[in-house]
Amino acid sequence: MRIKIGLAQIYPKLGDVAHNLGVHLEYAAQARERGVDLLVFPELSMTGYQVQDLVPEVALRTDGADPFFGQLQTASADLDLDIVVGFVHEDIRNRFYIADAYLSSGELVHLHHKLYLPTYAMFDESRYFAQGNSVRAFDTRFGRVGMLICEDFWHVSPPYLLWLDGADILILNSSSPSRGLNESDRMLGTRWVEHVNQAYGSMFTSYILHCNRVGYEDGKNFWGGSSVVDPDGEFMTHGLYFDEALITQEIDLNQLHRTRARLPLLRDERPGLVRRELGRILRESLG
Repeated sequence: MRIKIGLAQIYPKLGDVAHNLGVHLEYAAQARERGVDLLVFPELSMTGYQVQDLVPEVALRTDGADPFFGQLQTASADLDLDIVVGFVHEDIRNRFYIADAYLSSGELVHLHHKLYLPTYAMFDESRYFAQGNSVRAFDTRFGRVGMLICEDFWHVSPPYLLWLDGADILILNSSSPSRGLNESDRMLGTRWVEHVNQAYGSMFTSYILHCNRVGYEDGKNFWGGSSVVDPDGEFMTHGLYFDEALITQEIDLNQLHRTRARLPLLRDERPGLVRRELGRILRESLG
């Protein structure tokens, strides 16, 4: 099966959900015109990143009563387009999460809450958001998929768990800022993220779809560089930095078979060993 991927490398307007919804719908329409099957937006694409005290005002519900979220669901049905959107989610107990939703045929297929909230250097996420507590793969019309948000991907356990749970496509979205003043320093973090994406593609013999935002907020510059890595760890597309764009790339799921026949890492993985040794490590650390 061949799937055309769209990566919507956008510049969200901070705190303006109505404006950002319009941008999402415009990109969704463009994507459908270009034959895209699966469209991925960045982390917190509906709100912008530095929402801070605005969190309760910009949060969306997924229970069918939220008009903004409802329009995204409708677009997925009307355009026959699967959509991954980033937003602030308010649950029924009024807790707020950085979240991703996978929408298809007008339905919410899967909801992921960000697991790891960076609270160091320029980041202050745990002050405003609750931690997610689950990482699961899920079924789509394109096969089994897993989603992670930014810092989730810099810890090896979440993508590893999704790999074991059957995900052949790992979707990563982020609001990753550049660092430093000169061009060389600004691109150091970019290169590190790209190396991790390639490493996971090859280690987990899976497709890695990464969508990162662009633009400025509170002195932060977001670098874009959205990419697709194949199961051999090779970039199929990457390297458009700092500018808004709809990036498209066709992937061939038959490549999973070819790579895993040559490199049977999944076949030879030993999760029972991992479980046993993790149990030992935890017992020893508590003892």
